[in-house]
Amino acid sequence: MTKVIAVDLGASQGRVMVIAYGGDDFSLEEVHRFPNVPVKRGRFLYWNVKRLWQEVVKGVEWARGGASSVGIDSWGVDYGLLDKKGNILGDPVHYRDPRTRGLMEWVFERMPRREIFERTGVQFLELNTLYQLASLVKTRSRLLRRAATYLGLPDLFNFWFTGERRAEFTHATTTQMFNPNEMRWDEEILEAVKIPVNVFPDIVEPGELLGESLGLRVCAPACHDTGSAVAAVPTKSEDFSYISNGTWSLLGTEAGEPVINDAVYRNNFTNEGGAEGTFRLLRNLPGLWFEQELLREWRMKGSVVGYDELYEAADKAPPFRSLIDPNDPVFHDPGDMTPRIGRYCVETGQETPMSIGEYIRCVYESLALNYRHAFCQLEEITGGRSPVIHVIGGGSLNRVLNQMTADSTGAQVVAGPVEATALGNAVVQFVSLGELRGVSEAREVLSESLELQVYSPGETGDWDEAYLRFMNLLEADTG
Repeated sequence: MTKVIAVDLGASQGRVMVIAYGGDDFSLEEVHRFPNVPVKRGRFLYWNVKRLWQEVVKGVEWARGGASSVGIDSWGVDYGLLDKKGNILGDPVHYRDPRTRGLMEWVFERMPRREIFERTGVQFLELNTLYQLASLVKTRSRLLRRAATYLGLPDLFNFWFTGERRAEFTHATTTQMFNPNEMRWDEEILEAVKIPVNVFPDIVEPGELLGESLGLRVCAPACHDTGSAVAAVPTKSEDFSYISNGTWSLLGTEAGEPVINDAVYRNNFTNEGGAEGTFRLLRNLPGLWFEQELLREWRMKGSVVGYDELYEAADKAPPFRSLIDPNDPVFHDPGDMTPRIGRYCVETGQETPMSIGEYIRCVYESLALNYRHAFCQLEEITGGRSPVIHVIGGGSLNRVLNQMTADSTGAQVVAGPVEATALGNAVVQFVSLGELRGVSEAREVLSESLELQVYSPGETGDWDEAYLRFMNLLEADTG
């Protein structure tokens, strides 16, 4: 069996896995798992990227025996800047840092919002790389003046492995600075915002060999974690919907080319690159960030609560007692979540959750209703809706949210694989090695070999009523 190493860096933790392929199934072995904890220094929230690098090297060294190659993926939008000698100019700033507040309007004064969309096809989020770099321009940061190279986070790790300064396609497309129609960095946007064009490196496709390190081929997989995850959707159909569920919920479908039109713009969907030249037509939605923050808060206060206890508490709590708009900016920053949920409920005339079960049920129901809303938008864009939703990633283990998603949307939910990102990372490496003919073959193998959980929708009447309440919250939030 051919073996590869998949390094998957998520916003809350990283993992190094050995994945083997023998022709009819995949096997996974977790070699190293480590937390990814941001650090606050002065006014800014940073990623501790040097510690992450140490953990990555440690894991790869443990895993490399018998492996042919290694590939790295990470979350999108964040980046590092290098000087001329290749030294990193400080730790990357966290996408949740508030430095981008108000920067979208500042950028739109230099290039109209609609023109940026027409050039990039990307969803407007304050955390996008474009606005992170614009904050450096606006404050006349010395970092930008000293920078010789921009590298997305996985590109930075690939540079430390190989010395090659390259930008991988799927990660570049998350920045809102990449033109998918012309397949290049959009110099017109960069020049309008006064971001130096010369710092952006050449772009490589998923599967390209970057060099060698530690006796391994270093291969660029789909370096954006969702790009890798979607490569591992276990389906034989070319027409499918998915929710890649982790800290964020990435909800959408796969397209052969970017979809840039009025409906995509109006509904704030995005076009991000995928393996084999595909595009992920999706919305980036708040996900299990709420669950993570609630668990952290309760554990810090001494509550002994794990996921099984969380699901049981949600099951026992009364349904539809209170709902939130997960997209509301009040929930964006780290920190105690229960006071913010409580204030939101008071301000919207709802009952305030009083127990762990009521808080987490409020979150799960609100997420499921938000998914329904996004799928209605996707249906408007594509003209159809898949009867099956594939839930992949860590969130596929959440039986309560999976059932609520089925009930809310009226679609069958197929949950798994949990380690979709690592599997998709490996799939691209196996294709590069010639072990697989393409992603479609891998998806077929996964659909036949994995044990997947299926959730069928139940009665929709109560969910229809709750959806009307939820839409009223959305309309109130948007003015």
